This record gives sequence, structure tokens and C-alpha cells, in this order.
Amino acid sequence: MTTDDVVSGDDRTQQGGDDRKKHRVEFDRHTPEYRHQFEDITHELQSRCPIAWTDTHGGHWVASGNREVFELARSAEFLSNDHDVRGERRGYKGISIPPPPRERGEVQGGFLEMDPPEQRHYRQALNPYLSPAAISRWIPVIDEVVRAALDEKIEEGRIDFVDDLANIVPAVLTLAMMGIPLKDWTVYNEPAHASVYTPPHSPDMPRVIELSQNMGRGLAMAIAEIRANPRPGLVDALVRAEINGKTPPDSELLGVLALLIGGGFDTTTALTAHSLEWLGENPAERERLSRERDTLLDSATEEFLRFYAPAPGDGRTFSADCEIAGTRFKEGERLWLSWAMANRDPAVFPDPNTIDMRRPANRHSSFGLGIHRCIGSNVARTVFKRMVVQVLDRMPDYRCDPEGAEHYETIGIIQGMRHLPATFTPGPRLGAGLDETLKVLQKVCDEQRIAEPVTVRKAKARITE
Repeated sequence: MTTDDVVSGDDRTQQGGDDRKKHRVEFDRHTPEYRHQFEDITHELQSRCPIAWTDTHGGHWVASGNREVFELARSAEFLSNDHDVRGERRGYKGISIPPPPRERGEVQGGFLEMDPPEQRHYRQALNPYLSPAAISRWIPVIDEVVRAALDEKIEEGRIDFVDDLANIVPAVLTLAMMGIPLKDWTVYNEPAHASVYTPPHSPDMPRVIELSQNMGRGLAMAIAEIRANPRPGLVDALVRAEINGKTPPDSELLGVLALLIGGGFDTTTALTAHSLEWLGENPAERERLSRERDTLLDSATEEFLRFYAPAPGDGRTFSADCEIAGTRFKEGERLWLSWAMANRDPAVFPDPNTIDMRRPANRHSSFGLGIHRCIGSNVARTVFKRMVVQVLDRMPDYRCDPEGAEHYETIGIIQGMRHLPATFTPGPRLGAGLDETLKVLQKVCDEQRIAEPVTVRKAKARITE
């Protein structure tokens, strides 16, 4: 894909195309070229056709301009997230364009692929576990997991920031909040990441599908166990939830739990890895962030979110004929809302392709917009900050190895990294290793019941030996 692929409206109209679709492009965000040419493609689309039509993947609209993405995302009365896996409604295909490979089966992606009222009921059930006050209770636990992960490598002077840190911390916290044993983070970690970074036609896909199926079986066992022997957490909240007047079936709950794992694991890992890579490439800015963290960390976090947008976008289906942002759409047509491209619109973000850690009024779209805005945004921000701060304190002179850094081949689903090796001046351990620390933290979770909703338990976790 290159910017030369943008075809003029006049040419297409003369070819007999739909006049509504006069701005046509050859656009495929699943290609490696899209990752490499993202800034050029974004500039071309925003300057010539911020809402365009592409014939790729069965044909769909692409919204790249900030204003256009905002107006469309806030028009929930005309847009559907529904994934009609059983063909009982209108046959809509959810948020993935194209839909997942058939060998993975038709599985609804939790409440992100539902419309109100079901979508709203799920969010209402989970909000008491995911609010800012609820997440602040977990900070001592997060800090201990980060400390233990860094202790495993601190004496060596070498670390892979993905494998040894950014994969671990979000996974452990997500399971703790769900009420699943912390030691099982390794069971869920590889399928959560591999299902995103493995291309559909990769020879490794059968193994990845098997890993995902094993994860599904593990989640099904967790549902059955917690239903029989309740313990606090997100799983307990879901098995007791009343959604639109009824108890949801286990097949639906599995999709919701898979969504929580996918959203809790890979997105925060991706944000952390890219941010640490940039800070390593810009040591003066890294020192500045460390020195001025009290006033700079919050704005820097938002800027890294804007620039790297871990989840680049979502699909929608038009549920009615309508006209939005100057374009006419028909019921059943598909739309790709690009949060990542909206974040690079110069009309809203001056010098959008440069990171400015003090960028003011940074109203990025990286958590989405409208009724489907990411429910885990508070988790992501908190975990990211706690990891970055400890790295700045304990490995202040780290240097990333550009030859060993491995980015996801494509960024159509998550803009992530598989590896980010780095070296640093070795330092002393501060406590127990990861396995021993997880045993202590499991006891904290069990005895202090910190996975209860914030409406029941407001106190922060206390770490005891």
C-alpha cells in the first residue's frame, strides 16, 4: 500500500461507481506496508478524503479525520457493534474487518460486540471494579509485581522489556481482578498475545488456535468453579449479573472474559514497550521525565497513548440509512473508525507526528469514543505509569537493542511489540523473585478480598509477608 493508491473521485465516477463512494482508496491496514507507511497514508487520507471507501475485505468505509471519527463514533443511533454469531438478528459482523478466520469459529467479542441494552448492562455490572477508586486499591499489588519482575533481571544488566516486564504485570493484575489464580498468568499470556500478532495464514496459526482453545477451556472451568464456590472478582460479578432481565449463558460469558483478557493484556504491553523504546532512543527526554515526573508523567502518558494508540481502531455496521459528517451511508455498510489516524490529525494536534510530553488539551481517541469507550482505561493508565516509574528509578541508563527489537508485523489489530531487549548498569535486588512474590500476593488477594467491588471494599491492599 502506498499513498499513490488514492484514486480520484472523478476517475471512479466515470467508471460507473456509486457517487456516494467517489472518494475511493486501496486500503488494507493488515499489510506490513501499512505499518511502515502509516504517517504518509494518514496524511494523504486526511488531506484528500477523511471519509473514503475501499473495496478491500468486502468493501467498507474508512474514517481517518479527527472530526469525522468523532461525529461517527458519537452517532450510536446509526451504528451497530453487534456480532450476530447465530444469525438471529440482522447478520452484522461486529468490530473486526475482515471477520476472524473461520477456523477460529464464530465467537462474539464480549460486550464490545453488543449494542444497548445488553452492552450497557455489562458495563454497569463491571464499573464498580474498574473505576479510578477501584483501581487505586491495587497499586501496592502492581508495584510488587513490577518490583519482582525487575528483580529477576536487575543483577544481570539485561532485560527484555516485553517478555520480562510488560507481558507479566498486566497479565497478573488482570487475573487478580478476575479472581483467577495468579500463577496461571502463563497459561493465558501466550494465547492472548499470539492470537493478535500471528497473521491469519501463518503456519503457526494451528498452534495458536490450540492455545486459544486451551485458554477458553480454562475460562470455562473458572466460571464453573467460581459459580460453585464464589470468590470476589470480575468472574463472580459476571456469573451473578442480570443482563436484560436474564442470566447470560456461559458461551456469552466466555466472550466477555476473553475480551477482558485481551484488553487487559496486550494493549498495555504494547503501550509500555513502545514508550520505553522511545525513551531509550531519547535519553534526554527520559531524564527529563524522571526528573519532572510529578508534573510530567500524566501528560506524557496521554501523549504516548495518542502517538502509539495500542488499539488502532474498530469496525462498525450502519444500522440505518443516514448522513453523517457530510457523507451518506446505507444500512448494512461497514465502517472502520481509525482512532490512530484521528490522533494524527494536524487540525487538532499541531505537529502530530512528534511526541510532545507536555502536549496541552490532548483529547486523543486511543480508548475509543462514545458508548463503547474502553472500560479498562483506568487500569491501563495506572499499570503503565507504575511500570515506567520503576524502570526510570532502577534502570535509568538503559539502552535498547534496535537489532533485537521486534515489532508486530502488522498493526491492524494491536500496534504491539514481541521483543524489546535492553542493557543497563546492574543493580541490587530489593526482594523476593516473581514466583515467591505471586504466592504472597495470592494470599493478599484471598485474605483481604481486594477483588471485591469498590462499593464493598475501599481500602488499598496491604502487602504482608
